[in-house]
Amino acid sequence: MRFSKLFIPTLRETPSEAESVSHILMLRAGYVRQLAAGLYIYLPLGLRVIEKINKILREEMNAIGAQEITMPVLHPAEVWQETGRWDAIGDEMFRLKDRTGRDMCLGMTHEEIITWLASKEIRSYRDLPQIWYQIQTKLRDEARPKSGVLRTREFLMKDSYSFDIDEDGLEKSYQFHADAYHKIFSRCGLKFYMVESDPGMMGGATAHEFMAPSPAGEDEVALCDKCGYAANVELALSIPFEIETKNWVFEEIHTPEKRTVQEVSRFLNLKPEYFIKSILVISNNGPVLALVRGDQGLHEKKLSKIIGEHRPAHKDEVKEILGIEAGFIGPMNHKIRVVSDPCLKQGIYVSGTNKPHYHAKGIKPGKDFDAEWHDIHMAKSGDSCPKCNAPLRIEKAIEVGNIFRLGTKYSIPLKANYLDENGREIPIIMGSYGIGPARIAAAAIEQNYDKDGIIWPKSIAPFDVEILPLNMKDKNTVDIVEKLYQDLTEKGIEVLMDDRDERAGIKFKDADLIGIPIHIILGEKNLKEGLVEIKDRRTRETVRVTIQEVSEKVTERI
Repeated sequence: MRFSKLFIPTLRETPSEAESVSHILMLRAGYVRQLAAGLYIYLPLGLRVIEKINKILREEMNAIGAQEITMPVLHPAEVWQETGRWDAIGDEMFRLKDRTGRDMCLGMTHEEIITWLASKEIRSYRDLPQIWYQIQTKLRDEARPKSGVLRTREFLMKDSYSFDIDEDGLEKSYQFHADAYHKIFSRCGLKFYMVESDPGMMGGATAHEFMAPSPAGEDEVALCDKCGYAANVELALSIPFEIETKNWVFEEIHTPEKRTVQEVSRFLNLKPEYFIKSILVISNNGPVLALVRGDQGLHEKKLSKIIGEHRPAHKDEVKEILGIEAGFIGPMNHKIRVVSDPCLKQGIYVSGTNKPHYHAKGIKPGKDFDAEWHDIHMAKSGDSCPKCNAPLRIEKAIEVGNIFRLGTKYSIPLKANYLDENGREIPIIMGSYGIGPARIAAAAIEQNYDKDGIIWPKSIAPFDVEILPLNMKDKNTVDIVEKLYQDLTEKGIEVLMDDRDERAGIKFKDADLIGIPIHIILGEKNLKEGLVEIKDRRTRETVRVTIQEVSEKVTERI
C-alpha cells in the first residue's frame, strides 16, 4: 500500500478531548475519529488492526470446534422479557418501538437470542455439545463513555456460547475457551492475567476475566506473586494485617466538627486502622449498618450478596433512622441489622458515640456491640493472600475478555431443552464467552508505546513493514523502492511505502507515530554504497544491509 493513496490523517498536537495514552495515539496516528461521545469511526489503519485481531480470534475459535454464525443487532423485547433482563438491566439498554408499536432493543449482548436459537434447533443429546460464535456489533448506553475505544456506546465483540448436556461438559467447554483465550491474547502480544470475577448481570455460577495490566484500566485486580491467586477486587478475598490491641478503657472524647476517619485520626493522632467506620445503607428489606475497619473500604458487591440490593443512606435518612447525623455514628445500641467485617472481632477501637461532636475510645466488639460477621471489606495492597498468606498487590487493568459458567440461567426460561437417552426433557447447560477486539487494540497500545508513538506487536500491526525512501525525486531511489516493494509484497509481506514527497523528518515522525514494527530506510548516502537501513521500531536498533539482502533479512525478522 502506498502512503499517498491511503487515508492516514496524522496529527501533531494532542487532541484536547483525549485522556488515555491509547486514545491520544489512536487519534494522533490517524487510526480513529470520534463521531460523538462513545462513537468512533475506524479509519483504514484502525480497521486493519481490528481485522488482524479478528483473524486471530477466528483461528483460535475454529481450533476448539466453534462454528461462526451471525445474529441480528435489533432484538424483539419478548425474548429479553422471558429472562427478566428487559427490566433488570435498566438504562444501559437502548430501547425503541418499531412502526407497529412493538417494543424492541439494540443488543448489548446475545445470550437471549442464542438461547432462543438453541431452543428451536437442538432436540436431542446427540446434537450436543455445540459451540457457536460471532463477531458482531453491540450497543450499550454508557453513562460515562471515556478513554477512547475502551468505553464506548457501540463496540465490536466476539461472543461465543457453549451448549452441553451436563456440568462436566460445561467444564470442558469452559476450559477450551480459557485455553483459547490464553493463545489469543498471547498471539496479540498482550501481558494479561486470568482472574476470578463476579458474574454480574450475566448471571451464572462463576466467571473469570482476562485483564491486561495498564494504568488506563478502570478495573483493579488483586494478585499474589507466590501462589498465583488472582481476582478482580470486586470479588477478591484478603486477610487484613492484624493490629496491636490497645489497653484502652471506654471514654468519650470531644471531637468538634471532626467527622471522617481521616479527620478524627489526625485529631487524636491515631492510625486509621484503630477506627470503626460505620456506614448506613438502605436495602430492600430496610436499613443496615455496615462496619469496616477505618483503613478499609466497604465492598458494595460483597455486601449485596448478604443483604441484597442496597444504596447509601441520604443524610436525612441517617438522622431519621439513627437519630444522629453522619460522621458521629457508632456501632453501639442500634435496633437495626448490623453487618461487620470479621477483622473487627479482635481489638479495641475508636468510633462515633451516636451523639454530635463526640467519639469514643475503647469500643470492644462483643461487649459494646454485636453484629453478623461477614467479609465485606475491599482487598488492598499489603493485605495477605487468602490462600498462602503472602502479600497481595493491587494493579490497574483493562478487561479484554471474560468467560461465564451460565448453567441453566437462560435455558430454563427460554425452554432450551434436549431429550436425553431416556426421552426426558433436560435444560441445556450453557456458557458465555466474550472478547472485545477494540479493547485488545487499545490495551496493546497502552502496553507498547514510547514518547514518539505506538509500537505495535507484530501480529496485529496494520502493516509488517514500512519503507521510507528519503528522496522520491531521485529516479534511482524510486526504481530501488519499487523493486523492493514488489519483492516483499510477492512474499506475502504487508508493506506500507511512504511515497510522499515530504521531508525526511516528517516521514520519520509519522513512521514512529504509526508504529509499524520494521522500517526500511533508503537514504541517498547509504544507497551510494549499495546499502539500506533496517530499523526495529521497538528497540530502535538499526542494521545496514545490501540492497540484495533486504528482502531476506526482513523476512527473517517477520
